[in-house]
Amino acid sequence: MSLPRSSLHDVDTRTPPHALWVRRGFVLVLAAFVAAGLSGVLGVRTATTTATSEDWRLELRHAAVARAGLDVPWEVTIEHVGGFTDDVVLSVTGDYLDIYETQGFAPEPVEMVRDGSTLYLTFAPPPAGETFVVSYDAYIQPASQRGAKATLSVLDGDVPVVSLDFETRLLP
Repeated sequence: MSLPRSSLHDVDTRTPPHALWVRRGFVLVLAAFVAAGLSGVLGVRTATTTATSEDWRLELRHAAVARAGLDVPWEVTIEHVGGFTDDVVLSVTGDYLDIYETQGFAPEPVEMVRDGSTLYLTFAPPPAGETFVVSYDAYIQPASQRGAKATLSVLDGDVPVVSLDFETRLLP
């Protein structure tokens, strides 16, 4: 009686054909996910939204698509023919800014007031020129799971002189 050469002599080592295709499919999905991450598809996508009205031009550079925890841009540029003699007042849908953690506005507003649905930001006029820029140093809150839509306006008194609508969508 002869002894078998291996303890695995009766083990079937053939791989079923479907298992090979499952492994290949998994590797393909994993490679696509890594490629998407490396190409920036899963990161922040910015958009610039612009509106004009008579002597006013309002531009907002913001995150169109982002994920929780990422730094995002939010920069308002206002141009006014003839410059600024009075305070610059912006209104933005109040709930929109709830998706952010922030270090604040630059320049700092001289006054911030929020009613039930709108945040009003009042800034001192720039010393010269026809352009005023406000940045919001912020990142998406780690707990934010949904994006938000908003309206941004420049006010003259209580009347919007130029407005634009925008949205930030959040990915998981």
